[in-house]
Amino acid sequence: MPRNTRAPPLVTEGVFTASASSLINASREEVWNVVLDFNSYPQWNPFSRGNCSRLLRQAHPDPTPAEDKHLAVTAHVPPTMGSPGLFGETHLFAVITVIDHDNYRAAWELSPSFLLPSWLLRSERWQILTEGPGGEANYETFEVLSGLSAYPMRLFVGEGIQLGFRAFADSLREKVEALKGGFKRKIDSK
Repeated sequence: MPRNTRAPPLVTEGVFTASASSLINASREEVWNVVLDFNSYPQWNPFSRGNCSRLLRQAHPDPTPAEDKHLAVTAHVPPTMGSPGLFGETHLFAVITVIDHDNYRAAWELSPSFLLPSWLLRSERWQILTEGPGGEANYETFEVLSGLSAYPMRLFVGEGIQLGFRAFADSLREKVEALKGGFKRKIDSK
């Protein structure tokens, strides 16, 4: 079975899950283009900051997201467009596992290493776009974290990670609607 048909994990499979959603006054295609433009994240995204655009493992890096490419991710916990303060910036490497253009789904997993084996920490992030009731884009994102390190993470930074997901969804909505020249609106989400 092709990887892009893979189903997201169940939230019950992890120690904790961070999630957010947003109804965006734009087509799924318009939102999808911003979601996959990792180079633009530092301009609008207070959670996933610089270095997101570096797709690794190539002599001449191509910024186009694709399955099996490695991704450098810098996150601010809690989210901020400014300086994150001491211990507020996290650098991780992930591998892109799903880029499904037909169904507007993208996913990546934390890359295990000898310093951070998957039994110690496993993280899987999904971004999914569906069509809302009025033709607008319904953006949903979540990350399931598991492994021994997920327990102290939940305790010490779980709330900050959740704030980051909310900030990502809200900022994505604002960015896409600003690109459209449309209006900004607040929509309650999960």
